Amino acid sequence: MMKLFKSKTLLLVMLVIVMSALVRESTSHPCGSTFFSSLVQLIPCRPAVAPFSPIPPSEACCASIKALGQPCLCVLVNGPPISGVDRGMAMQLPEKCTANFEPCEIAK
Repeated sequence: MMKLFKSKTLLLVMLVIVMSALVRESTSHPCGSTFFSSLVQLIPCRPAVAPFSPIPPSEACCASIKALGQPCLCVLVNGPPISGVDRGMAMQLPEKCTANFEPCEIAK
């Protein structure tokens, strides 16, 4: 069991490193980022946006939200589905983190 956990953790770390390296040079989006780099930046928020999670956002999550900004958060909310992420809970992060962002408009 522990061996499986270690291999999954290593795989996730490698995936994050590869994704961040691939998108590091991209600055064409108004938020200066891409969907994947925004997603990587919000990894500390994962426990707070899991479906039905009672966990409030951590200080690291709130710092990431504030650094990322409203445009990038909206890109994530309106982007492709993210496994294990409740979009409604993600939209509440700015309010929970006292980041005075305008609400995201939901693309239909």
